Formats: sequence, structure tokens, C-alpha cells
Amino acid sequence: MGLQLRQTFEAAILTQLHPRSQIDIYVQVLQADGGTYAACVNAATLAVLDAGIPVRDFVCACSAGFVDGTALADLSHVEEAAGGPQLALALLPASGQIALLEMDARLHEDHLERVLEAAARAARDVHTVLDRVVRQHVREPSILLGD
Repeated sequence: MGLQLRQTFEAAILTQLHPRSQIDIYVQVLQADGGTYAACVNAATLAVLDAGIPVRDFVCACSAGFVDGTALADLSHVEEAAGGPQLALALLPASGQIALLEMDARLHEDHLERVLEAAARAARDVHTVLDRVVRQHVREPSILLGD
């Protein structure tokens, strides 16, 4: 997962602004109940933004799968253990660029678009929530300072 996180954030962090710097992202999973990679990406995005590291865009992630003929987003552990095809999607929502897309099983191409769209829609929903929270977090100190 470390390599996946590295590849994901290399697509978003503006490293050229700090050429002699090293950015380390550490993630510790306290409880895994499905969607671990997506939760790590979303948490790391908030940490990177809070640290003031310049990024092209938020990185929002979601898992998706195909269970019993239905495309599902944000799979739980039970849904992941069902053994159906799953994918992990990390998206830069403003541009629509895919930072990382990984599938762990074969999926017929007729179903791929539905599963990918379910993951992308959920990642955009995550972006909406993260954007609101980040804006509120930035606004709070200015309200306290009376600006």
C-alpha cells in the first residue's frame, strides 16, 4: 500500500516548488473494515492540506466492486470478502484525472464502466465533504482573530 500511496500523491503534490525537500506520509490503520486504501488516501489528503503542502487538487479515493450483478461503491469488509471483482480509484476531482486505478480481479468490460462510474461518483462525493470541512477549518482561525 505504501507504493500505491506514493504513486497517488506524486500525481497531486507540487514537488517542483520544493526541490530539495522530502515529504513523508505515514498512515496507521487502527481498524480495517473495508476500503482501507481509500480511507488512507482521504486521511492523507487532509493531512497534506493541513500541513500546507501545495497540491494540484484534492486526492479523493473510493473502492468499488461488482457484487450480485450490482456495482457498489465503498465496499465493506463483508462485500470485499465475497470474492467479486474490486477496484480502488484515486481521483483528482477538479480535473477528473485518475491518480491511481487498481483492479484485483478480472471484470467483464460490459460491467467495468458501471463499477468505475460508481467509484468516481463516490470519490466526488468524498471531495464535496472534504472541501466543506477544509474550508470550515481555514475559516475558523480567521473568525477567532476577528478578520
